[in-house]
Amino acid sequence: MTHAQQREAAQAQLAMLGIAPSVFAPPLWKLLWRLGIDAPPPLFMGFWRTVLAMGGFFGVFWGLLMWVLMWSRQGLPTWLVIAGAGAAGLLFGLCMALHYRHVARRHRLPPWDSYAGMRAGKGA
Repeated sequence: MTHAQQREAAQAQLAMLGIAPSVFAPPLWKLLWRLGIDAPPPLFMGFWRTVLAMGGFFGVFWGLLMWVLMWSRQGLPTWLVIAGAGAAGLLFGLCMALHYRHVARRHRLPPWDSYAGMRAGKGA
């Protein structure tokens, strides 16, 4: 079973559980998948990998946006800009990882490798 087929099967099953498609595949993951990167859906990832993925993406782009809109005009030191963006990214990543872990535990979702193995095993 290909990664795309596994995603489709998981999304169909999660839809039956009442989990919204936007929770299964947030915009960052849709972008990764379109770029050909086979990242597991965030509901099936580990806590710290989710923190790193969500927080890293958010921190970089939020920091750039803040730099363009405000910080460049305020003359903030580079270390403060990096620290602010890093703190925002870490906070966002932690909040999102907690949310995804809560949903995954409530629905007893296994890690992606185990889920993919169960899905492939059922078809054989």
